[in-house]
Amino acid sequence: MILFQLKCSGDHEFEAWFRDSAAYTTQAADGDISCPYCSNTNISKAIMAPNISPSRSKAIVAAPSPTVEQVPVIADKDAEVRALEVAEKILEAVDTLRKEVETSFDNVGDQFASEARRIHYGEADDRGIFGEATEKEAGELDEEGIEVYRLPGRSRRN
Repeated sequence: MILFQLKCSGDHEFEAWFRDSAAYTTQAADGDISCPYCSNTNISKAIMAPNISPSRSKAIVAAPSPTVEQVPVIADKDAEVRALEVAEKILEAVDTLRKEVETSFDNVGDQFASEARRIHYGEADDRGIFGEATEKEAGELDEEGIEVYRLPGRSRRN
């Protein structure tokens, strides 16, 4: 994994992680990277300083250094392993949250938007609910000041 400092044509700067430099190049060319501030997809790399971490102990400093050819492979594998571990923890947390919602809240199915409104306006008992809503319904709820939270589906990508 590699972290790039990016800049949109609107001069907003932000950071983004990529599997490697080629992944950045492909995503930028395809317009798959957008500015988190203005949604602009005209993105380029910004000037950035390298991030060099100090050694953690003298034992590490004294260890024989890998060859130049080995360094990128070791760094890429370590970063990939850490990224996969973090992703797995996030997925586990989402699964735990989903299970809690499903056991503690009422499933109102595709009537979610109307039931959320009824609760918000005091026409139904105040309680936790979950169900399904279209993008349009979710947007309308948001415009009315009704707080809703989206939970990712159960399907996982490896």
